Amino acid sequence: MTADMVWSLGLLIGALPSHNVPPQVLLRSAAALWVTNILVFASWYWRLDADGPNVRDLRESHTDGAFLFPHMTLNAETRKEMGEQYLSPGFVDYLFIAFNTSTAFSPTDCPVLPRWAKELKMVQSLISFTTVALLAARAVNIL
Repeated sequence: MTADMVWSLGLLIGALPSHNVPPQVLLRSAAALWVTNILVFASWYWRLDADGPNVRDLRESHTDGAFLFPHMTLNAETRKEMGEQYLSPGFVDYLFIAFNTSTAFSPTDCPVLPRWAKELKMVQSLISFTTVALLAARAVNIL
């Protein structure tokens, strides 16, 4: 999926100099590519963090992973007092990370710890920035 998304981005960028693509098509394509970027990388983060969702759900608590979720900084006693001792991040948590990476091009409330996750976030930011800067800007320019 990621390779296909990058391929699609390349095809769209290649079509820009010909000026044959109507602005509405460019905007729809840019929006579809941007949303796909978020969903694909949210899936990557969800599947790869702490050995994946199945392994994470078997643990009592999510205390080790590629993303430092705020609850992971609390000690066990504090989490228990808050009723969050069994908190495990779900897909929406990773979707939030991916959305903010594509929107702000930076991490949000979850610092990224290992290099592989940092590299994935850089690729995601680059795809998102290219989509917004080139495709959407070109489409708005010719409207």
